[in-house]
Amino acid sequence: MPDPRADFRVGDAQALPLDSASRDVVVSGLMLNFVPDKTRALAEMNRVTRPGGTIGFYVWDYPGGGVEFMRAFWDAAAALDPEAEALSERRRFPGCTPDGLRALVLGAGLPPAECISIETPTVFRDFDDLWRPFTLGAGPAPGYCVALDPDARLRLRDRLEADLPRGENGTIPLKARAWALKTVAA
Repeated sequence: MPDPRADFRVGDAQALPLDSASRDVVVSGLMLNFVPDKTRALAEMNRVTRPGGTIGFYVWDYPGGGVEFMRAFWDAAAALDPEAEALSERRRFPGCTPDGLRALVLGAGLPPAECISIETPTVFRDFDDLWRPFTLGAGPAPGYCVALDPDARLRLRDRLEADLPRGENGTIPLKARAWALKTVAA
């Protein structure tokens, strides 16, 4: 059921389709690292937020290995193919660190941001539960995986499976960490 207190729209983060100073809170979830001009996106968030309103965003901690199943995938891939490392999220999104994100906030002309870590378990019921999404082709890691010849894909699968921790019940207990930042509109 729609809630009149929330408004969701699709648009370009670098040119938000909203009036200036028209929102009390503007939040971006798990996408700012994909925006070509991150400073412009944050400036747009500032533009549409009322002075003193809240601006928040969060991104995965790719450089710090915060998405452990992705880190494990790329570590296994790079062990077999050193060129695979260049495709990893930790290489593609080096600014997704507390210092890098705080600097981004300041570069957009916003007041210093509070930064906290958000962690969540990502427990896979078994290896197939973890592996299957990598075989679907959507995204950098799955795209890399499906582009491999069948023998190379099997070697990657075996390497990844051997490298992962196991719980007593056969689950694969990993975690994911994001950095969340909060500031106020200038």
